[in-house]
Amino acid sequence: MGTSKVAITMDEALVKRLDEMVEQRIFPSRSRAIQIAVEEKLNRLDRVRLAQESAKLVPAAEQRLADEGLSEDLSEWPEY
Repeated sequence: MGTSKVAITMDEALVKRLDEMVEQRIFPSRSRAIQIAVEEKLNRLDRVRLAQESAKLVPAAEQRLADEGLSEDLSEWPEY
């Protein structure tokens, strides 16, 4: 996958903290630090969204769907 250049504006104090972390070699560059931070934030938002959607599920209804078709004669099922 290719990369794109993005210009951002940041608070000076935040840039200073970022530069300190680059200086301490926690990150190889400002760019990489910001890339990692954005990726982690987007992944966290995806997990929150999944948890919110999962919370909407009704356990009894989900169990009925999971059990659907299991009431058939077991002799019809292939042997493993």
